[in-house]
Amino acid sequence: MKPIPVRRIAPTSNQQPTPGRISVRDLSVVLNGNELKHQLHKHDFYFILGIEHGAGFHEIDFTRYEIEGTAVFILRPGQVHQLQLSADSKGYLLEFDPSFYQPANPGTEQRWGKATGKNHCRPDGPGIQRLVSFLSQIFQEYEEKRDGYLDAINAYLDLFFIEYLRQSRNEGPRPAAASTYTQDRYEDFCRLLEENIKEVKNVSQYAGMLNLSAYQLNAITKSSVGKTAGDLINEQIVLEAKRCLLATPNQIKEIAWDLGFEDPSYFIRFFRKHTGDSPDSFRKNVK
Repeated sequence: MKPIPVRRIAPTSNQQPTPGRISVRDLSVVLNGNELKHQLHKHDFYFILGIEHGAGFHEIDFTRYEIEGTAVFILRPGQVHQLQLSADSKGYLLEFDPSFYQPANPGTEQRWGKATGKNHCRPDGPGIQRLVSFLSQIFQEYEEKRDGYLDAINAYLDLFFIEYLRQSRNEGPRPAAASTYTQDRYEDFCRLLEENIKEVKNVSQYAGMLNLSAYQLNAITKSSVGKTAGDLINEQIVLEAKRCLLATPNQIKEIAWDLGFEDPSYFIRFFRKHTGDSPDSFRKNVK
């Protein structure tokens, strides 16, 4: 099969010089009365989809989310996804380069990191209205391009991410043992996994990065999601392997080496153990 296509933000005729490219669109205009079907692809930019009303599904990194009414999605560059939306869907689609949004302080940067670590949120009624309102304001600023519009967009993004995290935390009961500190450390661990999985696969190494013991890190992950740190490391390896298998035409042995496996046959056994499929079969069967 062909490698996963990589989409980039298309330049527009009225695009003005900015620290990074940005695109904001009204979803009803994008759909233009037609159902949307995007096959598996990935981006080199951040992608925010706020759905005030709609139906369909969104599959992100091989996890499928059904869309029934309201939903908000945030994708990081490099994540693979496919999307299907009904013709009557309403909301906004926001895309921007990594260089566009620059958090102004450590607190805002931490909030940004947490928000981008949560791909999906299904807000309540007032919550989706607040989130869509921020996206609507961003859309208006983008369309009118008055003095200071870039600063205004960044300010609305700050507010959007605050509300997005509030709504994410309201989605379901958190395990009693998962305090705010525990949840924060768990999210820090998840970010480190994505950034370092090709080079680092040992629980004690990640624990050291977080100034924790391996025992403490395992307690945090078990309290947060009911899994050991080792389980999450293995899941991240499999996810990265799937991305590589679909995003590149490289041979299995080359992908194994890129993921830090010195023995390609061990990589094949590892992949089969955790997916029930060989890397080659997975690559051929995914459409």
